[in-house]
Amino acid sequence: MENTTTPLSNDTDVEVLPQYVGFICCGLASILFATNYVPVKKFETGDGMFFQWVLTNGILITGFVIQAIRLSRFYPIVMVGGSLWATGNVVVVPIVKTIGLGLGICVWGSVQLLVGWGNGRFGLVGIDAEIPNNITLNYVGVSLSLVSTVIYAFVKPDIQPITMELTIPGPDEEAADSKEIRMSEPKDGDMEGNAPIKPSPGQMSIERWSPVKKKITGIVLSAISGVLYAFQFIPARYMQEHEKDNGASQNLLDYVFAHYCGIYLASTVYFVIYALFRRNRPTVYSQVVVPGLVSGLMWGVGGVGWFISNMALSDPVSFPIISTVPMGISLLIGVLAFKEIKGRRNIIIVLVAMTFTIAGAVLAGVSKT
Repeated sequence: MENTTTPLSNDTDVEVLPQYVGFICCGLASILFATNYVPVKKFETGDGMFFQWVLTNGILITGFVIQAIRLSRFYPIVMVGGSLWATGNVVVVPIVKTIGLGLGICVWGSVQLLVGWGNGRFGLVGIDAEIPNNITLNYVGVSLSLVSTVIYAFVKPDIQPITMELTIPGPDEEAADSKEIRMSEPKDGDMEGNAPIKPSPGQMSIERWSPVKKKITGIVLSAISGVLYAFQFIPARYMQEHEKDNGASQNLLDYVFAHYCGIYLASTVYFVIYALFRRNRPTVYSQVVVPGLVSGLMWGVGGVGWFISNMALSDPVSFPIISTVPMGISLLIGVLAFKEIKGRRNIIIVLVAMTFTIAGAVLAGVSKT
């Protein structure tokens, strides 16, 4: 059986991309998506808005590198895909505030997996269906991957508050005694010593919501986020399939730059709106700039890996793998490196979930061969 699926360049009559490259890129994307937040782990990110904008700067830098290599045509419509991802990512903060990260990941991970897989498998939104060679194995793999996302929600990490040493300069500009403080949104002013900002009514309203309202809102936002994450590749796929006669590239790498431009532009718009909402006093943590850029570069490279995986393996194969494996890797890092996940119960849950993840990923991969 032929072990190749997708063109390597803009032309259609060329050698195709080997499937093993797709599996390697799946692994690369999974590792980078699981670890790209490690550089900022010891730094306070506040409400996340400034951090997301810094992150997208790193993503855009990766896009420039790919564009310099490919010198591809720019496809403006593909920016819509990037803006979908940025929109899904920007609602993570209210999701965490309403239902917590564990349940949020479970919901948006499951929805992303199902919608992304369904789009590729059945061609739901105007793209061509991609049918795996072994449909039964693919269905079983997707089912196991979906079960793993539900199991991950039951893990309860023990995350300690971030602390840092704050040096207070004395009258003679020499450092006074250091004081350990807990990092949170500054209560007596911002990180530059400016006057305190009174919280706007919208900032505190979530805390006053009833548990039922919080849960419904969080689940709905998580579902929306998952759909947006899954739809991010649709504009590129649509251009590739429907504008082929007009010279649209058949290599998904030629759509990366426009996709990343969409991520950056949408995140910038959201940050400006946020700054206006905060009366031009956004919460900014300068310490997160360099780590945030590194995090964005890692995500950007992982995103390139996902584009290549989609080319070589198809969405029904890549989505079950990349939607779940990063969860398992990040939890293992939490167990082994950061000691955030402790206790026999949590360890057992992680191992069981990883078993389902690995089995689902293997079956999804085998379904392509």
